[in-house]
Amino acid sequence: MFVVAGEALMDVFTGSATPTGIALDARIGGSPLNVAMGLARLGQPVAFLGGLSSGALGQRLEAALDAEGVSLACAHRSPAPTTLGLVGLDAHGVADYAFYGEGAADRSLPLAALERLPESARAVHVGSYTMVVGETARTQRVLVERARGRMLVSYDPNLRLNVEPDIEVWRATLAWMLPRTDVLKLSDEDLGLLYPGADRDALSAQWLAAGAGLVALTRGGEGAVAWRLRPGSATEIESFEIAPVKVSVVDTVGAGDTFQAALLARLEELGAAAPAALRALPSDGVRDALGFAARAAAITCSRRGADLPRRDELTPAR
Repeated sequence: MFVVAGEALMDVFTGSATPTGIALDARIGGSPLNVAMGLARLGQPVAFLGGLSSGALGQRLEAALDAEGVSLACAHRSPAPTTLGLVGLDAHGVADYAFYGEGAADRSLPLAALERLPESARAVHVGSYTMVVGETARTQRVLVERARGRMLVSYDPNLRLNVEPDIEVWRATLAWMLPRTDVLKLSDEDLGLLYPGADRDALSAQWLAAGAGLVALTRGGEGAVAWRLRPGSATEIESFEIAPVKVSVVDTVGAGDTFQAALLARLEELGAAAPAALRALPSDGVRDALGFAARAAAITCSRRGADLPRRDELTPAR
């Protein structure tokens, strides 16, 4: 079973002006929530570990997770409010976010929540702003330490500087995660914020040397690229270029989360969702998993919001 830890929130899309204000369209969201639901839609058993408000919005998030078959056995209910992410879209469908979540439920996950982890848990995904703010960040670090070496650990920084504006906090978190991470996925936007102008090949080499198993960089309309140490070598790096999948883009909301969920799901299908198995996976298997993830992300881009694909929408079949 996968365990996905982090925030669940409401993405609020801005619409047209009304006589008294502006139309709003609230949809379930949050990067970790999207990853959890994406894994479930791709046929993987998954549990969500995060704080959910006991209010109306939190109940809606809980109902959505439950409807998708995501286990809530280790979710934590709280009277704190649900975070709102105000989403604006540019002419190309690229999202811009403003978050309203100080003191919200997703930032207040207590350490005691880890006592409810399923015994069947074999892989952990963490990421986004709950790795850098509040009680949740501290709890998730303990989770990662417990999983290190025993479970596959996946990490997506998913920078949100309007939540934590200090870039050094994000850099320090990434540095801490590197020796504890098997699958590191980030976007070219994240890379540009973390290390403006840096050479991506040089950075990936540093990250692999620090302990990361597989580094994947999503590049929007330019596809994706990934790196890992060649099996059996401590120094030789192999890289993978994944061509973009042509699609009519509605918006890019949830595309990176889809890539992450699909990459993890395909690794599991290939028998490589474990630290040693990932590092031993043949090159064709790595390329297969990355291509599968890119196709899944393209489907999400063709639909409004984070509407992630189901397994029967994708090939190859199991």
